[in-house]
Amino acid sequence: MVIDRAGMADFLRRRRESLQPEDVGLPRGRRRRTSGLRREEVASLCHMSTDYYARIERERGPQPSEQMIASIAQGLHLSLDERDHLFRLAGHTPPTRGAISEHISPGLLRVLDRLDDTPAEIVTELGETLRQTPLGVALTGDTTGLSGPARSIGYRWFTDPATRRLYAPEDHPFLTRMFVSGLREVVTVRGPGSRAADYADLLLAHSEEFRKVWNDHEVGVRPHDVKRFVHPELGALELNCQTLVDPGQAHFLLVYTAAPGSDSYEKLQLLSVIGAQTLR
Repeated sequence: MVIDRAGMADFLRRRRESLQPEDVGLPRGRRRRTSGLRREEVASLCHMSTDYYARIERERGPQPSEQMIASIAQGLHLSLDERDHLFRLAGHTPPTRGAISEHISPGLLRVLDRLDDTPAEIVTELGETLRQTPLGVALTGDTTGLSGPARSIGYRWFTDPATRRLYAPEDHPFLTRMFVSGLREVVTVRGPGSRAADYADLLLAHSEEFRKVWNDHEVGVRPHDVKRFVHPELGALELNCQTLVDPGQAHFLLVYTAAPGSDSYEKLQLLSVIGAQTLR
């Protein structure tokens, strides 16, 4: 496919100008005169330099890679149809849709962007974190930058002892069963050769604990409504977990809250301070 620089530049410019700061979780500010988002704001959302993004809008520079186009599509909160259109304008074949897609729908992103005072995250069906709120990072650490099988919390549960330290020890046996049960169900749905099947094969080869529980063939083990975390600074927290599902993309928005007046509620207030200090 051939890159359409003019078409891509015009499409990006119009999408940028149609978005307002509050649409993407940014403050508006008092002296704002720009219609829509500024280029530097879009560049920040897309995790690239302002100069690089500006050159694309000015029909200059090298052809953007597929990874860069994917970042721009996510940063501009494009729908799947808009994302695919952008890929074609950039001279690339659009990524596969469905279970293995990591493009978060604009609606799910809009909800997440408004949860700046709440621990929340968007994960795949394999427990791979795609996006976190600042309080989500303060609660469990930044898990969006992990790569390979380690992106999956179910995989880390059996390979990284630090993952288990985040949860109450008395819950570990149940969580072991839950992660194995969940992976077995995804493997059954996605089939041989899927990412889920690859994770299962790796764990079967490297974890005796996983092999033992896997051989029980248990399915249907669902998460408890209340999750008990162990924060390194705040100690034990009991948080309710509400889930919003995007079935088309097999993505889940997990939102953690505490009962007002509870000890965990007070700790969440402290967590917001710790989160702000971490970001600084």
